[in-house]
Amino acid sequence: MNKLAHIAEFRKLLVDYHLSKPALQALSQVKLVLLVAPTSSGRNTIIRELLKTGNYHFVVSDTTRKPRDNEGVPEQNGREYWFRTEKEMLEDIKQGKFLEAAVIHNQQVSGVSVRELEKSLDENRTAISDTEVAGADNAIKYKPDTICVFVLPPSFEEWQKRIKHRGAMTPVEFKRRMQSAIKEFEFALKRDYYHFVINDKVIDASRQINEIVELGIRHEDQEKAGRQLAEQLLIATRQLVESL
Repeated sequence: MNKLAHIAEFRKLLVDYHLSKPALQALSQVKLVLLVAPTSSGRNTIIRELLKTGNYHFVVSDTTRKPRDNEGVPEQNGREYWFRTEKEMLEDIKQGKFLEAAVIHNQQVSGVSVRELEKSLDENRTAISDTEVAGADNAIKYKPDTICVFVLPPSFEEWQKRIKHRGAMTPVEFKRRMQSAIKEFEFALKRDYYHFVINDKVIDASRQINEIVELGIRHEDQEKAGRQLAEQLLIATRQLVESL
C-alpha cells in the first residue's frame, strides 16, 4: 500500500494553491478535457480510444504512488504516469507548476503538470487527462471553458465486477476507494459543469465524448440518464460502505 510521509504538508499547500504566471499563460491557450470517474469506471480505456483519432494529446499526470501491474502489464514511467518522489511533487506545488493536484485515497498525491499542457500546444492537439473531482474544480476555477466529463459504469453490479477484475486489493483499500467514490458522486452531482457519460460500451462512450468536445453536441437524454445513474450508484455505494 502506498503511504504519504508528508501528507500534512501536501494538504496545507493545496488548500491555498495558486498557479504560477507561466502556468496561467499556457492554460489560457490550450483546449482542455478532463475525465473524472470513480475507480474502475474505464476512463483510461476511453482516453486510449479517443487518442486513436489523432486529435488528442494525453496529459500524463504526475503521481507519488509506485508503479503497479494492470492485468499483468507493468506501468511505465511517462506512459500511465510520471512516477515522482514526494520531495519533487512538493517543490513543484510550491512553485505553482500544476494545473491541479490532490491527495487521493489518503495515500498518494497526483496532479496535472503544466509541462504536459505545453506539449499539447506544441502538437496543436486537445489536451485530455483523467483527474479527481477536486482537480476538475480547480481547473474550472482557472479555466472556465474546461470540458469536464464524469464517466460512470453501466450499473452497480457491473462496477463491482470491474473492480474485482482489476486485481488484488486489501479490505482496507477497497473500503477507502468506496469512500472516495461516495465523495466523488456527491461532489459531481452538486456541479452543473459535468457531462455525465455512461460507459457501457467503450466505443459508444468515446463517440459521445468526442461529439461533446469536437462538435459541441450535448445529448440531453443521455446526460439525464447519466445523472440519474450517478444518484443510484451513490445510494448503493453508501449502503455497501455501511455494511463493511
